[in-house]
Amino acid sequence: MSQQESDAVQQRRENPDPNEQVKPLPFAIMLVIAALFTFGVVYIAETPLNLPGTWGDQRVLADMAAPAKSATADGAALFAANCVACHQATGLGVPGAFPPLAGSEYLNGKPDVTVQILLHGIKGSITVKGNTFNGEMPNFGAKFSDAEIAAVATHVRSQWGNKGVAIDTAAVAKGRDLTKAQTTPWNGGQDLEKYR
Repeated sequence: MSQQESDAVQQRRENPDPNEQVKPLPFAIMLVIAALFTFGVVYIAETPLNLPGTWGDQRVLADMAAPAKSATADGAALFAANCVACHQATGLGVPGAFPPLAGSEYLNGKPDVTVQILLHGIKGSITVKGNTFNGEMPNFGAKFSDAEIAAVATHVRSQWGNKGVAIDTAAVAKGRDLTKAQTTPWNGGQDLEKYR
């Protein structure tokens, strides 16, 4: 047997290379797609743009607009969004790391102290309820408006057994104006003594 004959025999024994067959979508599926497409075009063309749709939940664009901002700030919501991670929802803080707000002499004293802490923050050693904390509290003076500072201050001064009086926006504006030259956080309790 010659080499060519041998190669021909081997090729006949081999299976052909696989190839992908063309398999079109079934006719029924193509009809469903065409019907849905036609329905969509007709529905969009026939729906008036200035009235709510006859199908769906009957809302118009005005129904989905964000609600108007309330004129008053919510101190509890601001505290939950910005302060609760350190001072905890219980106001007890984290021992050795973050001072408690519950029973804090800084919150139950003069309103000016609370305002200054929120406006400029604290960096350094501070003693609260006989325990010393050495950390840093961010300032909220640039982030919060006077109304928001007043709302948070009033909230923390009236929670967890604290008996501080409410703080109004005018007191925050006055405190902000008095310390507008302060560009760094207060140096712990040492700097805040003049407000206590």
